Amino acid sequence: MSTLNARAARGKKLPRSLRTRRVAEEAAQIPGVSSAGLIDRVMLDNDCCGTESVFRQGTTDFRSSQESFDAHNFSVSPGYFAAAGTHLLAGRDISWHDGSNTPRVAVVNATFAHLLFGNTPAVGQHFELFGGSLHEIVGVVEDGKYEMLTEAPQPAMFFPLVQEMNSNDTALVVRSTLPPVDVAVALNRMMDGIDPNLPLTVRTWPDVLDLALFPARAATGALAIMGLLAAMLAVTGIFGMAAYSVNRRMKELGIRVALGAQRVRLMNAAIGRPIVLLCAGSGLGLVAGIFATGLLRQIVYQANPVDPAVLGGAVFTMALLGFGASAIPARRALSIDPSSLMREE
Repeated sequence: MSTLNARAARGKKLPRSLRTRRVAEEAAQIPGVSSAGLIDRVMLDNDCCGTESVFRQGTTDFRSSQESFDAHNFSVSPGYFAAAGTHLLAGRDISWHDGSNTPRVAVVNATFAHLLFGNTPAVGQHFELFGGSLHEIVGVVEDGKYEMLTEAPQPAMFFPLVQEMNSNDTALVVRSTLPPVDVAVALNRMMDGIDPNLPLTVRTWPDVLDLALFPARAATGALAIMGLLAAMLAVTGIFGMAAYSVNRRMKELGIRVALGAQRVRLMNAAIGRPIVLLCAGSGLGLVAGIFATGLLRQIVYQANPVDPAVLGGAVFTMALLGFGASAIPARRALSIDPSSLMREE
């Protein structure tokens, strides 16, 4: 599945509203394209996103202290939500009948509806923008990611593109199962037929995500390097402590062997303390990691330190490192020859 974004500037041959509708409708009719729609700004892109103050219906004081909240605002065409993979939860989609001569309408996301109306159904309700511009909510869509992947749910509102043409640039979002190259050729041919003067830049959705994912990838790489360094320090520390414990108690261990001590008791006497410290440190590290969940989620997209697989993997890794670092001192403790120690004395 390919989602392409074609950015087109203002042309001269057709009125903008007619050209906008023609671009969206003809793009949706390209063989292999399942849906297409227009939006004034691409999500997660550099020029996203604008916000606007939202007020309850009947507000007469539009000072910032009276606003309900700030919400991201977008202008979209019919078909955009299907092309973007955004599900409609209630009401209807934007329509081409929502024009400049009809009442102002908007589709809002679930967070917007909950913040303004609580558990009351939002469809059919009204809200105002700065200056008293009244809008009726005709639909509610699911929440999305607008500025960054790690952001908490943000309120957003979507207006009909024909009613709110505030930008000279428009992004055409196309959903297709065809290879991106084939869709790009078809889009260029279509745009030439509408207006040859319209510049067109085609980008796949992974291209758009590359920039959005860069901070998370950089943070993941940095955390991986720090984790590797921490593991090396842990192995070195555990090995040094276990080796020191064995060397310091060689005579005692030799006497235990001479008296017929069992291997388990001998191992406990030799490296028991380093292992106990390893378990205690690992436990404290896991607790600290759980408390740092919120911070980690802000750095790494979809990070979940309390996932059982993550916790199990961390415990297994630390146990493997600990026992691996203690292996050489443990073998030395088990290979003690009491007679050799006595001769040395």
